[in-house]
Amino acid sequence: MHRQACRRCFVQWGFAVSAAEYIPPATVSNASGRIARTFARLRSERVRGLIAYLTAGDPCPSRTVGLIRALERGGADIVELGVPFSDPIADGPVIQRASDRALKAGTSVRTVLQLVRDLRERSDVPIVVFSYLNPILRYGFERFADDAARAGVDGALLIDLGIEEAERYVREMRARGLDCIFLLTQTTRAARIGQIADHCTGFVYLVSRAGVTGVRNRISSDAIPLIERTRAATALPLAVGFGLSKREHMESVAPYAEAAVVGSAFMRLVEQHASDGGLEGRLEALAAELKSGLAVPHPDRDAQVGR
Repeated sequence: MHRQACRRCFVQWGFAVSAAEYIPPATVSNASGRIARTFARLRSERVRGLIAYLTAGDPCPSRTVGLIRALERGGADIVELGVPFSDPIADGPVIQRASDRALKAGTSVRTVLQLVRDLRERSDVPIVVFSYLNPILRYGFERFADDAARAGVDGALLIDLGIEEAERYVREMRARGLDCIFLLTQTTRAARIGQIADHCTGFVYLVSRAGVTGVRNRISSDAIPLIERTRAATALPLAVGFGLSKREHMESVAPYAEAAVVGSAFMRLVEQHASDGGLEGRLEALAAELKSGLAVPHPDRDAQVGR
């Protein structure tokens, strides 16, 4: 049942919803939030952002805050903290296995929010909760927004929630100063790009290629045209994700987008080194290597990006 709902939302990201069904967004901006301040800092430093994904609770909840701190030390500017889910249809095998381990370790939405509370005693790094709709729907939109704001969460991305179904969710989140991030894909029509971008605050997440998350040898040739189409529709920062894992990928994204999102490469390290004492160091080193590829290569180009 939920798998079918997820697939309907993936279609909605493309072109299956008519303009008559479009719901106008709330006219609210979170320009003073941590995410907005982070992108302002990056712009002033003339670098792009590294957004690092971690599945909360993998290998166990007690390790998560330390892993986030390691990524932050390595240069991660924003952390996406994934809520584990039993049917992660948009994720590749690495993150699917991470979700399974985290669920077996007892990780829930409540756990994720408590981890953010614990993190806030030591760090101000922006946190975006990354989840499928079902866990948040069961928790309750209003309750989630309340508890997330109190915990110190900065925003959320519900990967299988289409904008036509998001009115109440967006209203509850924005009422509490939380950013709402939505996905755009390569199949999204130009008119639809503007509609989805209008529902976003913080940044817009661009899926660099078709398919599920996972490490790839190169980024899709279709990623740059998607960035350019989205740039024409919004002034929000653009973050490119799905399949990015190497310094070379960062260098390819840096001339065009404000941030790159990396997930499976980090989670593969968690999977491979969870039982040794060097995991945090390995995550920090990978983050530093990726961040080194995110310098702005062409100052004249930077004047056009994030205008």
